[in-house]
Amino acid sequence: MFHDPSLPASAPARLWRPRRVVVTPAALEHAHGRTMVERAEALGLPVERLRSNRLTAQSDPDPRRAYAAAKATLAIVAAPAGKLRLQPIPPSADWRFDLAEGCPAHCSYCYLAGSLSGPPMTRAYANLDEILGNLDTYVGRGGVTSRQAERVNEGTTFEASCYTDPLGIEHLTGSLSAAIRHFGAWNADVQLRFTTKFAAVEPLLGLAHNRRTRVRFSVNAAPAARYEGGTAPLRARLEALGRMARAGYPVGLTIAPILPVAEWRAAYAALIADAASALLGVPDLDLTVELITHRFTPGSKAVLEGWYPGSDLPMREAERTRKLTKFGSVKYVFPKELMREMEAALRAEIAAHLPGARVLYWT
Repeated sequence: MFHDPSLPASAPARLWRPRRVVVTPAALEHAHGRTMVERAEALGLPVERLRSNRLTAQSDPDPRRAYAAAKATLAIVAAPAGKLRLQPIPPSADWRFDLAEGCPAHCSYCYLAGSLSGPPMTRAYANLDEILGNLDTYVGRGGVTSRQAERVNEGTTFEASCYTDPLGIEHLTGSLSAAIRHFGAWNADVQLRFTTKFAAVEPLLGLAHNRRTRVRFSVNAAPAARYEGGTAPLRARLEALGRMARAGYPVGLTIAPILPVAEWRAAYAALIADAASALLGVPDLDLTVELITHRFTPGSKAVLEGWYPGSDLPMREAERTRKLTKFGSVKYVFPKELMREMEAALRAEIAAHLPGARVLYWT
């Protein structure tokens, strides 16, 4: 049984300490960039000031060591102009905007594998005022929550965690807190959304969010924990979920990636029951659930097998169904019968343990 959800987290959350921090000249032109440098130095991290705006990874003939070096690097940069042209991000939200790109975690199913070019370092964007100020022109123009009758009450939604985990780097950037304050003060029908596998929510609890930010915790069944290196333990994430809900935030569960692990029915039932225990007694609970099954592309499989050669993550094409995306690329998903079986089982457990939750989608 989950412990008393009203208690604080059992131990302070572990914070990422990059081994290398670099900053470009363009980033130093922005006050937020200089503030991020000050944050890093206050944590005792040496900051390397680059002579140009070009990022280069530390070279190493061993691809595993090169990967590890990149994953241990924080680069403070200015977001390029293309980042200000927002893209729709169905089925999650109307629009995607980026506070950063890259993630310090080591998930062996990483969705960013094959999606981002260059070494997998984390790039935090210094031109935050420009990024947030650019959002106004997109209000009311989305095609997901702005138009779907069942979600129109969410307003125009902006997803901030498509290419990063903003909470995992918040102690170094402060960007997530700034975005929450921005949305809280924004006199418009809007909502900020982000997903996290981390638990250091203390800086967010007292912010004036005005219920315009929905934080979703990415969780999975216990047997899948071995695929989520460098993240907060599941118990800590569920404790953080309860703390954010009690601070008045709309919250959510992103159950992903759903896998047919050993005894998967019981494992996902236990996960959902534990989430219900963490949220027990929350007043005015506003809870959503997003259900995302595991899938992979030939490109992402090749990258992941290079990054995590010892992983037993099931990625055998013969056990999957081959599908084409809307862009014409290939992806591998679970067979239809297994998908139907897993969806029915999870929806039943959610209805039993979290009857007030809205399931936004299954994919």
